Amino acid sequence: MDFIRTPEKRFERLLDYPFDPHYVELSGLRMHYVDEGPAEASPVLMMHGEPSWSYLYRHMVPVCAAAGHRVIAPDLIGFGKSDKPTAIDDYSYQQHMDWMQAFIDQLELENMTLVCQDWGSLLGLRLAAENPDRFRAIVVGNGMLPTGDQKPPPAFRVWKSFALHSPWFPIARIINIGSFRKLGPDERRAYDAPFPNKKCKAGARAFPRLVPMHPNDPASEANRNAWRVLERWEKPFLTAFSNGDPITRGGDAYMQKRIPGAKGQPHVTLKGGHFLQEDSPVPFARAINNLLATLA
Repeated sequence: MDFIRTPEKRFERLLDYPFDPHYVELSGLRMHYVDEGPAEASPVLMMHGEPSWSYLYRHMVPVCAAAGHRVIAPDLIGFGKSDKPTAIDDYSYQQHMDWMQAFIDQLELENMTLVCQDWGSLLGLRLAAENPDRFRAIVVGNGMLPTGDQKPPPAFRVWKSFALHSPWFPIARIINIGSFRKLGPDERRAYDAPFPNKKCKAGARAFPRLVPMHPNDPASEANRNAWRVLERWEKPFLTAFSNGDPITRGGDAYMQKRIPGAKGQPHVTLKGGHFLQEDSPVPFARAINNLLATLA
């Protein structure tokens, strides 16, 4: 498998991203992660989606770490400071699951709280369902676990076609369009930093085609199995969706009805677009802290 490692100089002096880098080796690939807060505390695993990276959580990590939590925010393979296989066919749903499973195994993470959005939810909810004894709570913001049994929203079909076929794939602009607030030039530079050329963007382009859209898609049955676990999930399950995301709108109500652990939780609706970590990072982080305070 051919891969690219983005030069470290691309990440120098990024705005509001002072975190020390940490790495694990996964089958010859290097995965980067942020690790802040007390090492002995229960981990809060913050999983990003597409086409972002751990920079998305830069304003949330300090808030949760200051509350006494160990915050771990990995860059998925193909994103951020992690290595980037250069062929779209190198990426599959199951391969991403295998990478994340190896990640939590190597770090020996237990008693985790999952925080996830976008593709972080497609991977994170599966990860929690396949390792239920290692998670104590789940917080989902603008995410879902599709099985292909329901029709995707029109906005997603447009996005999938663009990601696969557009000759132009401007990472920072995509995130800017998906946020209510306007990103500054330093923030746009940070989002573009991991992707100096087209080969680095294979992972970002691959994700939309991996979303199950039909009942017999490769990941459909594994996701149905995950839902069977989630339908019996009694541990805290919190939704923190935004009010302006056309892709995941309504997913919070769906999960609240279907997952037992969501009953009676202080679910919130935050102001923002798809990337609510850009629009409401502190309220999102406080919702996590408030939930975890009830588990202390």
